[in-house]
Amino acid sequence: MMADQPDLIILGGGLAGGLCALALKSHRPDLDVRIVEKEERLGGNHVWSFFDSDLPPGTRDFVEPLIVRHWDEHEVRFPAHQRRLDIGYNSITSERFDRVVRERLGESAIIRGEACEVGPGEVRLQGGQRIEAGAVLDARGLSARPQGLCCGWQKFLGRMFHVENGHGLEYPVIMDATVDQSEGYRFVYCLPFGERDIFIEDTYYREDPDLDRDRLAERIARFADDQGWTERTLVHEEEGVLPVVTRGAFKAIWPVGSPVARAGVRGGFFHPLTSYSFPMAVRFAHWLATRAPLQGEALAHAARRRARQAWRLGWFDRMLARMLFRAAAPEERYRMLEHFYRLPAGLISRFYAGRSSAADRLRILWGRPPVPVIRALRAIMEKA
Repeated sequence: MMADQPDLIILGGGLAGGLCALALKSHRPDLDVRIVEKEERLGGNHVWSFFDSDLPPGTRDFVEPLIVRHWDEHEVRFPAHQRRLDIGYNSITSERFDRVVRERLGESAIIRGEACEVGPGEVRLQGGQRIEAGAVLDARGLSARPQGLCCGWQKFLGRMFHVENGHGLEYPVIMDATVDQSEGYRFVYCLPFGERDIFIEDTYYREDPDLDRDRLAERIARFADDQGWTERTLVHEEEGVLPVVTRGAFKAIWPVGSPVARAGVRGGFFHPLTSYSFPMAVRFAHWLATRAPLQGEALAHAARRRARQAWRLGWFDRMLARMLFRAAAPEERYRMLEHFYRLPAGLISRFYAGRSSAADRLRILWGRPPVPVIRALRAIMEKA
């Protein structure tokens, strides 16, 4: 039976909030955890993917039920380099995410609504409903244009197609940068879901956050036609604009004195260069369920310390983001990633997981940079 005052209220039923709820249900089933979500479906409208190496010990139990498809290998393609890596890759869909979270928590734990007032131990919803709790965790995401951060932008449109005669792709191609690079770094991302279903995403990095959806749709159609996937039916579509942080202050993400705990992108738990948030979301969820103090402002203080540490560790990735946007001409930016994908597989795995070692960082920078030296040095020296 649900208590009148739950132990924890999670604001936002997206990736970070849902993972936190699942981790708590796995490790602390005695707790009364509720999610407040304004949309009808948890998880929004997304396909999330991650590497096997992103999961630290003790987390697979609450992540595994979400996985729709697993592949043992994946590929990357560049104009002068192609590589298949034997690092496992996994995908999660919003439909599976919504179903699993609801099954594990129970329908009564999902509150449809939007918070208008939030404190460390209470939430007021639009319409007047007030809910008290032992603690509140805000996982509602970052604003579209965060103030106080200097950013480039990763923009994408993804489309799932049913290809009548099959697509013939055995493994994911997570980065096909053999496409036109004249306007900046761009790649196409392909996930084969079954023999006839394939997800194609066109992703590009630019200085502005405006998404030209129609143009991306045309590029996806042209890419699919070039692969021979001409007899196809659109079954799913998603789009997004994600910040690529080059520099800024931590307080721009988490203001000093903010008394409410934060999770996910709202708390700064994302990779500055790739905008990849899954590894940090899993680690945060596991920490929340096994070590965090679930009491009001104590949770906020502990989560903020964790977020600040993540921000400090991200200095190197913010420097790489500056190099991508400022040290290379737009049509040459792909060379940075082409160079990166010649490095050892373990280094690549640790980079995406946000676990790069000092030796990894030296190895990434070793030798002649794939961008003009003077510009690279300026980007390195710029304050992060």
